[in-house]
This record gives sequence, C-alpha cells and structure tokens, in this order.
Amino acid sequence: MKKILLTMSMACLTIAGFNAQLNKGKIQALSTAAKALTVTDAEVQDAAAASVKWMDEHNATCSTKDKDKKKKAYADRLEKIFGPYKNYDGLKLNYKVYYVIDVNAFASPDGSVRVFSSLMDMMTDDEILGIIGHEIGHVKLGHSKKAYKQALLTAAAAKYAGSTTGSVADLVNSDLGDIATELTGAQFSQTQESAADDYAYTFMVANGKDPHALATAFEKIAKLEKEAGADKSTGTKIFSSHPDSEKRVKRVESKIKKDSKK
Repeated sequence: MKKILLTMSMACLTIAGFNAQLNKGKIQALSTAAKALTVTDAEVQDAAAASVKWMDEHNATCSTKDKDKKKKAYADRLEKIFGPYKNYDGLKLNYKVYYVIDVNAFASPDGSVRVFSSLMDMMTDDEILGIIGHEIGHVKLGHSKKAYKQALLTAAAAKYAGSTTGSVADLVNSDLGDIATELTGAQFSQTQESAADDYAYTFMVANGKDPHALATAFEKIAKLEKEAGADKSTGTKIFSSHPDSEKRVKRVESKIKKDSKK
C-alpha cells in the first residue's frame, strides 16, 4: 500500500490552525523573538536538505534499481524525462519519485526535486517536464529560499519565544518532522507563481519542447480541481496553493500565440 505524504495544502492548513490559536500576547512575543533571530542562506540549505532527507525516509521512493517493477518504471521514466537537466541553469539538482497517492511535485532550495507517482500517472512526459520546470523556477528565482527562511523564522520564533537561547540548527534537529511538513507547505505569491510559470515556459522552449505541454498540464490540474468540488476539504484540492489553473492555461496559450507571430 502506498504511503501518503502530507500535501502542501494540508501542511498550510495545519500552520494556519496553529497560528489561529495564538493569543495577542503570544503573537507579540513571537514578533519580538522573530526580530532577534536570523537565518543564513547556509542554514536554509541545510534545513532544506535535512527536511527532504526526512521525507525520503518516511515515504516510499522509487529507484532505477528497484526490484518492484512498477516502482522501477516510475524511476526510469523520471530519469529519461529529467536526467538531461540535473545540472541546469547553474543548479545542481537531485530528483526522486515518491510512490504516493497525492498529486503534486516540489523542489527545495538545496536542489531536491520530488515528483509524486500519481502526478506521473496523469501526465505525459513533456507535461511532467513543464511542471518540474515550474518548480525549479521557484528555486532559481529565489522564491523557495525566501519561503523556507520565513518558515524557519516562524517556527523558531514559536519555539524560542521569550528565550535568548536556541538556534535554527537546534530547531531542525529537534523537530525535523514538523519542519519538513512546514517547509513543504511554503506558499508563494501570485506574482511569484506567474514568474515560475514564465520560467517553465522559457525552460521548455530553450530545450526544444512544446510549451503547449505546460498548458495541457494545467488543464489536467484544473479538471481535478473541479472534480474535487468547492464543498470538499481544502486539503483534498489539487495544487490548492497555486493560482487558478484555468487562468494559467490562458496565460500560457497567450504567450504561445504571441511568440508564434514573431
């Protein structure tokens, strides 16, 4: 049976629920503590690597050497799709497939790219590449680092409020599972999401791939969002942390149309 990884949207719900329980005095204490804390780029990298390592250990992953033929097939396919780009645009990327029922993918500041098997089930090779292009766009453009840094500051402020001791390293070492969940729940602004979409579009074109695959990938996500329905839990909605997928489709198609006239 596939092991389930908490989705980004579910992680965000957890964080929101926690924050909602803080009283006014606690919030002021957190604000004061947060101002006194600093997180270096190196700490962000280390925390990201540690959190992904934790997730790799707590979820079924697929390997090209896997004895399970189905899991091996997923790993072989991702290697074929993304292998040529593991050192792309100055990024040193590592990648794996999580054998889980969630439909998602993510990339973290340390260069870790994780694609969920259920996402691969519904996408063509080029559509998967487009989605990965979007995720590494967040890394290259600095969005992931900024979001991870904020998540670490928030968690550290909550843990060490009113204290002059404690560090990010201590936090990560003591609460790695919680940190991993919070880091994968990082939220991006609409502007950042659009910039990552643009990066994915350029990534596809630069590598001789049809950018229309990016639009069809968003179309499939939009369909799943509709099937989830507004009356269902936010935690079940596909890519609920991302902008409206139908609008993303139109935006990509508009870029394709504009480029075709050049």
